[in-house]
Amino acid sequence: MSPMVDLQEVLQSEIKEWHFHIYFHQKNELEHKAALELRDAVLCLRRDGAFVAVPLWRVNLEPIGPHPVGSYEIWCPSESFSSVFSYLCMNRGDLSILVHPLTKEERKDHEFRNAWIGAPSPLDLSTLPVKSETVPLQYPSLKLGYSSETPPLSLKARKQLGANIEKILQGEEEAAPAPQELMP
Repeated sequence: MSPMVDLQEVLQSEIKEWHFHIYFHQKNELEHKAALELRDAVLCLRRDGAFVAVPLWRVNLEPIGPHPVGSYEIWCPSESFSSVFSYLCMNRGDLSILVHPLTKEERKDHEFRNAWIGAPSPLDLSTLPVKSETVPLQYPSLKLGYSSETPPLSLKARKQLGANIEKILQGEEEAAPAPQELMP
């Protein structure tokens, strides 16, 4: 399968919301404590405006759904993704974190479209639907992610932005230039 190159198709398929699942071995007191400390830190940083990240109120003390150990979920809109990802990379300690997008295809999101920060764990994918009618919206009151009301840049504005970046990068020896023609 070739990667998408049609600008409009790429923009329409952009992922707008993400989950971070923080894993801990529920019988390991130190991991459980570290996981809860990380959760509290994320909540404080959200309060202080560092990023938008919403830990689910529930902390799973046993395996639940596809998750094989104790865990909790943090919802994150694309607007804060890089800040939250960066923070969790730098502050997770020994905890493992499953990162996956939120789309209509939950099983693919967990199995193929995922990333791990730390050691991966096997998931029980049989608990997930293959495809849903809609994207599972969370926290639409925030008007972020799929619920955002901010108009996107037009295709024309995006193309101009890309052309400007290409022009600037012409002077950078190590930057690969974009092909002149679109890939087939």
